[in-house]
Amino acid sequence: MSLNDPIADMLTRLRNACASKHRRVDMPVSNIKIEIARILKENAFIQDYRTVDLEDGKTILRVILKYAHGGQSVIRQARRVSTPGLRKYVGVSEIPRVRNGLGMAILSTSKGIMSDRDARSANTGGELLALVW
Repeated sequence: MSLNDPIADMLTRLRNACASKHRRVDMPVSNIKIEIARILKENAFIQDYRTVDLEDGKTILRVILKYAHGGQSVIRQARRVSTPGLRKYVGVSEIPRVRNGLGMAILSTSKGIMSDRDARSANTGGELLALVW
């Protein structure tokens, strides 16, 4: 199956798994998905992530989800902003503050994939990939 937007597919899998109260979610692996998972872990939105080699020779990305007390998912919403059909680029002064700092924006910059806080401190803008809160 070919995917037109693998980042949107990743975010949809995360949303669906959180809504169904799954402990983990598996998805096809790519370097950008690994970087997004790293940023989500650094900002405490997921518990852990790892790549797993299957018996048939394929590699998947396994994300261990994080839940607060009472079974509420830490990821309440994950939304794709820049799509393949309509790219959204922002300068450093235009980077949005998601939920007044409780959420985060994920950007693809010339210095790599970064969270909104890292991009502001590095004084760089880029493509606004997703918003997570």
